[in-house]
Order: sequence, then C-alpha cells, then structure tokens
Amino acid sequence: MSSRTARRRLSAQARSRLSAQARNRLSAQARSRRANELLLGLMAVVVTAGGYVLLLLADKPNLPADLWVFLTAVIGLYVVAHLAVRRFAPRADPTLLPIVAILNGIGFFTISRIDRDLARVQAIWTAVGVGAFVVTLAVVRHIRTIERYRYTFLLLGVGALLVPLLPGVGREINGARLWVRIGPVNFQPGEAAKVLLVVFFAAYLVDKRELLAAGTRRIGRLALPDPKHLGPLLLAWGFSILVMVRQKDLGSSLLFFAVFAAMLYIATARSSYLLVAFVMFIGGATVAYQLFGHVQERVSTWIDPWSTSQSSGFQLVQSLFAFGTGGFAGTGLGLGSPQKIPNAATDFVLSAIGEELGLLGVVAVCMLFLLFVGSGLRIALQAERPFSKLFAAGLTTILGVQTFVIIGGVVRVIPLTGVTLPFISYGGSSLIANFVIVALLLRVSDETVARAEAPGARATARTAVGAGSVPGRKGGSTPARR
Repeated sequence: MSSRTARRRLSAQARSRLSAQARNRLSAQARSRRANELLLGLMAVVVTAGGYVLLLLADKPNLPADLWVFLTAVIGLYVVAHLAVRRFAPRADPTLLPIVAILNGIGFFTISRIDRDLARVQAIWTAVGVGAFVVTLAVVRHIRTIERYRYTFLLLGVGALLVPLLPGVGREINGARLWVRIGPVNFQPGEAAKVLLVVFFAAYLVDKRELLAAGTRRIGRLALPDPKHLGPLLLAWGFSILVMVRQKDLGSSLLFFAVFAAMLYIATARSSYLLVAFVMFIGGATVAYQLFGHVQERVSTWIDPWSTSQSSGFQLVQSLFAFGTGGFAGTGLGLGSPQKIPNAATDFVLSAIGEELGLLGVVAVCMLFLLFVGSGLRIALQAERPFSKLFAAGLTTILGVQTFVIIGGVVRVIPLTGVTLPFISYGGSSLIANFVIVALLLRVSDETVARAEAPGARATARTAVGAGSVPGRKGGSTPARR
C-alpha cells in the first residue's frame, strides 16, 4: 500500500472520529438545554399547582377529589410541549417555554378565582394552544419556507381582518366588531392576522432594506426613500389600520402601528422613521378622537375616572381600588373581591392579581414579561439570516407592545384599550396565536444555534486533519515526499 493511500485512509479515520466527537458534543449541549427547560418547567408547574391549591383552601378546608386530575393535566400539557421542543427544535432557547408556562399558570388560577366556568373553558383553550404549538413546530421545519410565501401571508392576513365585517358571520361584542361565530365557537381572526402580517413585513423589509435605508429624496434634512419602495408597506399597514378603525378596535390598530414602526426601524436603523411614525400616530390619534365617541369617552375616563365612577369610569375605579386593597403583599389568594371589577378575567386580570398577590405579584408578572421580551430579542440578535432576525424581532415586538398597552391602560399610564394580557387573560384566539408565536421563536432559535455550531464543528475537523496528521508519528505530521 502506498504512503499516499495510507495518509488518505488515516485522515478519513481522523475526520470521522472528530465528526463523531463534534456530534456528541452538540448532542450533549442540546440535552443540557432541554434538561434546563424541563427543570424550569417543573418549577412553573409547582407554582401553578400551589396557587390553585391555595385558592381551593380559601373556599373550604378540604381539597377536592379531582385535584389529581388537574395536576396530571397541567403536568401532561407541559410535558407534551417539552417533548415537542425536544423532538423538533432540540437546540432552541430553554427559557421561553417555562416563562410561558408560569404566565399561563398564573392566568389560570386567577381566572379560577374570578369564574370557575371560564377557567374550565380556558383550560380547554390552553390544550388547543399547546396543540397549535406542537403543530407549528412540526410543520415549520425551516423559517425560510414561510419567507417564500410573503404575499400569500399578506392576503391571508388582510382576509382575516375583513372576515368580521361580513354580514351574518361577524359579531359585535362590547362595541367592537372583531368576532366571528361559527356554530358554537367565537374567535378573533385578527389574532392570526398579527402573525401573518409580520411575515410579510419581515420578508419585504429584508428585500428592500437597503433601498429604504438610503434616502433618494430630501425634505429639509430628512432623506426619504422612493415612494415605490415604501408604497407596498404603507398600503398594507394603512389598510390594516382602516379595517381596525372600521371595527372600532383602536387597541389592535395601535398594536399594528407600533409593530410596523419598530420593524421598519430595525430593518433600516434610521431613527427618522421613528420620528415620522410618532407624528403619524399623533395625527391618527387626534383624528380618531374627533371621529369616535367611544375614544373621547376613554380619554376623558383616563384623565378623570372619579367624576364618572358610577358610569363609564366604574371599571377603572374598581381596578384602582383593587390595587389599593392589595397593597404590598396582597390579600392572599381567594381572599379578595376581584369579581367586583367588570370584565376582570379579560381586560383587568392584572387588577385581580394586584389585589390578591399585591405589588409583589404584579412586579413578578412584569418581570416575567421582561424576561420573555429579552429572550425574544436575544434570539433576534443572535440570528444570522436577515429574515430570521427581523421576523423574531417583529414577533417579540407584538407581545411586548401588547403587554405594555394593556398594563399601561390598567394602571392609568395610557388610555385603556381592548387587548388581552398575553398568556394570562381569558381568550382562546389570543392564547392560540401567542403559542404559535412562541413556537416560531423557538424555531428561529434552533436554526440559529444549528447554523452557528455546525460550521464550527466542520472547521475543527478541517483544522485537525488539514496538516495531514498521522497517529504514531513524532510531531504528528507526515514528511513531504521528494
């Protein structure tokens, strides 16, 4: 056998050994991530079960016989979600799912305190949300797949916004025409539209980001891009806002506007877009105030709820009393009166938490949302592909802005708008959409880690065998043939 053939065979063997070592190392890192996720998730399950038990003990000293059924269901749902991540996204961030689990658990026992029947329905929606989470991970195996169908997602998103306006299908509840009724089921298609339109925004901005960043027309010191590049974005955004205004859901309009402005800024890194967006927001808010009586009512209630404490300001006043009653540590689970707040399970669920868990509970919930947003932005920052980066940032912005809008309205920082507190408020449509968002963020995280680790493993193997090292020779290198 020639020395060249021997060197090739030995190099191949060394490459195979190093590749196996790299695969084992990556597999060990993935197992470590999933082990941490499982441990954190079990802690979230313990918090959920403990809160539910304390709630039951506040009613009567004996625990119900079906408590073990509840505990089994809670543990089972988390295990299903965890196994789905372990199977379909083993390298994904290990903190997102536990954070979602504890937020959803806090929401469940808070809703149970307000209305047991709503809590049972919320449990069913949670199971459906976990199912949507698993299906999303199983179907969306590569983020670039959804990038290709940007205009399809645009049409689906616009269609989802239009469906509630159709006669015979759409339903108006609490003054907003957001609902669609099919048989016994009511749902909000606008929740799905959030995700669908973010897909389009991210894909379009990736293609046009250089043209949008480099202004070709100047107005004073402000450089603006060619309108033909900005036109499709403004058209999609403007149509979404007009539909939301027609449906009298200004909270979702604000959400879409903020996500659009944030994604445009992230794509171009031009702060002038934020300034223009702020001016547009002030102008739109002024027009909405002049056109819609319910907007004027909400603004006046926000400024002075006490003068209308027995009419339009009753809900907000009761919320403020709940926060005051809770104080620093709260009255204790099951010992408050959150049912006195109208719509406490939806718009004012944070007030119920503040009454029975106090300032400590509210701060804990806010910290959990900050951790979630931080994890989502970290996933976006670490992503290598532009679409993945912008898509993850947009999805995180949806939940972050939605959280700020509802918490700000409840504590009277801004006028109250009708959006849900993610993972906590009662509502099936919102819960399912938010679980899909988490699954997509985990998919981006898994792809990012896989792309970062695989080239490193190949580079390690090339470095080790590139010099023609042969085991058994002194110095580890083969002399050159003359």
